Amino acid sequence: MENEGKTVLITGVSKGLGIELCTKFLDNNWKVFGISRTKTEEIIRLQKSYEDRFSWKSYDLADTDNLKQFFNELIDKEALNAYVNNAAVAYDDIITNVQLDPLIHMYKVNVFSPIMLTKFVLRNMLLHNVMGSIVHLSSISVHTGYKGLAMYASTKGALEAFSKNTAREWGERKIRSNCLVAGFMETEMSSSLTPDQKNRIYQRTSLKIPTEKSSVASMVYFLCTQEASSITGQNIFVDSGTI
Repeated sequence: MENEGKTVLITGVSKGLGIELCTKFLDNNWKVFGISRTKTEEIIRLQKSYEDRFSWKSYDLADTDNLKQFFNELIDKEALNAYVNNAAVAYDDIITNVQLDPLIHMYKVNVFSPIMLTKFVLRNMLLHNVMGSIVHLSSISVHTGYKGLAMYASTKGALEAFSKNTAREWGERKIRSNCLVAGFMETEMSSSLTPDQKNRIYQRTSLKIPTEKSSVASMVYFLCTQEASSITGQNIFVDSGTI
């Protein structure tokens, strides 16, 4: 069976895009290890539907100190073929109001933990001699300005730089690293915006619509397959034509 034995680690799987990503890989016969802080109805549904191929554990990625132990317990002796860094938190405010503690918390979740998980994933792929793929979810806010998103955009910009250099560092071992730059989607993170605010954002795109989670998930999945074997060190835009 195609993709049988392929394994992916996905963070931020509790709802929205995370569930969409898990479902995309599971429907294509991958085994999925999922991480999120909370267990939702959507996760329970996936556990029931794919009990032999979906493993989930709760973890707060702001806890960088215990991440190695958690990773080793979750993955055990499995060989990973892909890692999708989807988890993120947003700290939105204008720059003159920035506070250090929430900024540090956001960087732990959005940058420090993904960097450490990439380290553990790379070591796993090297140990098992896997030609693997790493995909970080970035944001269109890195590339076009939005009031109040400077701090959040800075975390995603850091990931884009990290990903490009990861690709250079490990390309010889056929391990690829890319960023999926997503446009504004209808997610929990954007739920605090008013309909008028959302509409003004969508009007800045070519398609005048929110970015579809299914489109993002499909591109992430493609980047993790051998069909994308020549794509690395790139920022792939799925943004309804914002740029």
